[in-house]
Amino acid sequence: MNLNLIEERIIIKETNMLLKVDGKKYVKLARNTILKERMQLENYILRNPIFLTTFEPIDVEEDAPKIVKLMARASKNANVGPMAAVAGTISQLVMENLLKYGSRNVIAENGGDIALRCEKDVVVGLFAGTSPLSGEVGFKLKKEKIKNGYGVCTSSGTVGHSVSFGNADAVVVFAKEASIADAAATSIGNYAVGKEDEAINRCLEKAEEIENIDGVLVVVGKYAGKIGKIPQLVKTDKKAVLSEFFEII
Repeated sequence: MNLNLIEERIIIKETNMLLKVDGKKYVKLARNTILKERMQLENYILRNPIFLTTFEPIDVEEDAPKIVKLMARASKNANVGPMAAVAGTISQLVMENLLKYGSRNVIAENGGDIALRCEKDVVVGLFAGTSPLSGEVGFKLKKEKIKNGYGVCTSSGTVGHSVSFGNADAVVVFAKEASIADAAATSIGNYAVGKEDEAINRCLEKAEEIENIDGVLVVVGKYAGKIGKIPQLVKTDKKAVLSEFFEII
């Protein structure tokens, strides 16, 4: 079975999504989903500005928009502010909407935070800044694991513009939901302080405390550590960023 997925980059304000999907018609649907979800989030923040600025979990109303409720739940799970989950939550909502409207394969990557569902195995490349592991290895996600949707999210203290209080080159979290994985990656990455081995150990200790995640890989410099169940690591030999190396096999 060959999957001829089309690839499109969608940029709307801070959202910078690389989308791989079954057909062109789903690109417009993805764009509309991003616009709608962002508008709901922005309108909520206008009424509740603390949602944007707090680094602590907060309770939200029962009738809050779905994106707000998902972010709040993910932040509570990882004990961080809700905005720590924004990119992964948007990826997750795009994937869910496209699946609802008939696409069978979706890879939605938003700034290193990925929600995907595919009918074949997928290798996702690791991007970890200047670490020698960056671009050299990837994670082989089995089709059985991702058949109901899955989340792979990365936080970095050395790459990108997201807020991190640690210095990890990459904290990669695997979970059934990208919203949960995104908040967890931020939370764990905040503990990457000290020498490489100390930073990794602190991150892994924090990861043990967080529920609803499958596994974590932490990369600091040339060192890496893992906890829980992570997908098989495979050599990629491709100097590609996480967001732009997907091999469907």
